Amino acid sequence: MISPQNWYIVKTEDGFCEIINLPEAETPVGKKYWGPFKSESEAIAHRVGLIRGGKCQPR
Repeated sequence: MISPQNWYIVKTEDGFCEIINLPEAETPVGKKYWGPFKSESEAIAHRVGLIRGGKCQPR
């Protein structure tokens, strides 16, 4: 059985934002993050907003 996943946007030390997925019971540790999001496409849309808002650097 596959456990439910949540998607997060995690800001790296160099200012870029990466999209990761984690099991529902986990959250990113020790990092600036946004989420959880229920789908990867929702996380992508929010990352675009963060880039436009100057919170993250584009790759």
